[in-house]
Amino acid sequence: MDCHAPGVNTRTTDQRTPSSTAGSPSPAPRGSASRQLSAPYAEAVLRHAGRDWLRLNVPGHAATPGSDLAGFFGPRVPALDFPPLLDGIDLGPDTPLDRALHLAAEAWGARRTWFLTNGASQGNQIASMVATALGRTLVVQRSVHSSVIDGLVLSGMDAVFVQPSVDPEQGIAHGVTAADVAEALARTPDAAAVYIVSPSYFGAVADVRAIADAAHAAGVPLIVDEAWGSHFGFHPGLPARALARGADLATSSTHKLAGSLTQSAMLHLAEGPFADRLEPLVDRAFRLVQSTSASALLTASLDLARRSLVTDADATGACVEAAERVRGAVRALGRFKVVSDGFHAFPDIVGADPLRIAIDTRAGGITGHEARRRLFQDHQIMVEVATDAAIVAVIGAGSAPDTDRFVEALHTLPSPLTGAAGARGMLRLPDPGPTKLTAREAFLSPALVVDAEDAVGRISADTLAAYPPGIPNVLPGEVITAEVVRFLQRTATAPNGHVRGALDLGVTRLRVVA
Repeated sequence: MDCHAPGVNTRTTDQRTPSSTAGSPSPAPRGSASRQLSAPYAEAVLRHAGRDWLRLNVPGHAATPGSDLAGFFGPRVPALDFPPLLDGIDLGPDTPLDRALHLAAEAWGARRTWFLTNGASQGNQIASMVATALGRTLVVQRSVHSSVIDGLVLSGMDAVFVQPSVDPEQGIAHGVTAADVAEALARTPDAAAVYIVSPSYFGAVADVRAIADAAHAAGVPLIVDEAWGSHFGFHPGLPARALARGADLATSSTHKLAGSLTQSAMLHLAEGPFADRLEPLVDRAFRLVQSTSASALLTASLDLARRSLVTDADATGACVEAAERVRGAVRALGRFKVVSDGFHAFPDIVGADPLRIAIDTRAGGITGHEARRRLFQDHQIMVEVATDAAIVAVIGAGSAPDTDRFVEALHTLPSPLTGAAGARGMLRLPDPGPTKLTAREAFLSPALVVDAEDAVGRISADTLAAYPPGIPNVLPGEVITAEVVRFLQRTATAPNGHVRGALDLGVTRLRVVA
């Protein structure tokens, strides 16, 4: 299974896929295996590139032999970089793009699938915008990705936030329970939809079935940001995907762990009670935010990633086993702890993504930020994310990394922290301030830039999110607290730390509502 296949993304043509049964635990309905062996869009682009073209159209590089682009990437990448609206690829009836979309919907058990070239962030923005047609208020998990908050700015919707459980030792947010969602819905008569995240950045899987039942009982759809779960359901060792558990709309960041190119993603619509209403809305919103020059490379990678996931479950299974060997080695060696071993203590967590390896580094005498820095600089090992207390490594479905090298390097790290001193230095996740305005009202209001200490007690005009993981710590419309300011400033000064939305690298100034 090739997790690094060249990719392509969808076009401005109608991304229409016929209905298929949602919720099937198998990768594709019975009888479809032979169809899933093909990658119609990627194959069409490859055939097209094999012809002797004189390219007097965009893109301007015209696949010129000997150009800097060809010299840097090799001649094949620019040769495959075609514009939209080409006969035999994405223009006309029953195109290769149409067939690729159909196969993706079939594989994920969706009524319809859209290919995205601006990541799952684009899918979250689409989902947030279409919810406006169903009601005035979005019932949303507070620890959603910042792109969902961007969607609230675009839509102008009100939001009722459901607070996630928080692991105080690790300083990380997990998920929400069905009971908390039901309570929020009961006090939100104009609810449009419920919006949750599953799995979390650390691999915690929510009880999507119970939350879907709570949403449907209130007469609203469930939208799931499944950015980190695009591989779910494609092997018995993986959790079921959200659509199979009752979700009505799911964003899938296919590039994260399913093998497509960076920035490529999918949006899946379930065959359910809200499908007829949602489908035309999603299609129109898709056209609103999708580039009219969507990348053929990104789209092709989505087609190839789908084929690999469906047809090579053994490769995915090998990755599940490799990740478990790493966790087993960490447990056996005893210096560090496995974060997911503590998931049972949280009522909102019903499972874990086995391809996510979250290691409590504080237990081994080193902060997550320092562990990440040393792994990168001294061992040429990149991990996905670090917090004060942990690092998270991921294994893509079908990839074959040298996990022994990771375990060995991890256990050669120094132990600069000592007991209580390390605990005192722990950076804990701050509670958000109260909400005073909608995200859109605050974002579009006249604003002032003030010193960070003077921003305390003022209403934020920006979304500020510690990256990674990109979960907003302050939203437009929320009151800025001293605790949040300290957290963001310390995050910004940590190795590889970054605050999305900050006006400067040190978060010394903030934009507030005038």
